[in-house]
Amino acid sequence: MPATAMNHFTILTDDLATTLAFYAELLDLHPGDRPPFTFPGAWLYARGGKDPILHVIAGRQRRDLVKGVIDHMAFTGRDLGGTLDKLKARGIEHELRPLPGSGIWQLFFHDPNNALIELDFDPAERAA
Repeated sequence: MPATAMNHFTILTDDLATTLAFYAELLDLHPGDRPPFTFPGAWLYARGGKDPILHVIAGRQRRDLVKGVIDHMAFTGRDLGGTLDKLKARGIEHELRPLPGSGIWQLFFHDPNNALIELDFDPAERAA
């Protein structure tokens, strides 16, 4: 039985409010329906989406937010210029580079929990 699509990523946080604000402002992901788990957290949805794409588990200690074998999570983005402006305004370090051979813009930055995010933008978008 092969996998057919990516379902979601899960991240850990010691500060749920800051994490939710970060993903709402920079990726336009918002909390939605979530089962009544016995631990705090949120399921984040793309605007208009019916399936959650990012699960957040809260109530962890900062020392428990360690990077495992997964290097980063990648999303398709739009409005490269506006996203760069938001990152600069918040003082978030980032790296922008074209994907060799395709010209897709890859934008890398970290969330408040040190999870690495990649946003991929259409080659036609302008960086400046």
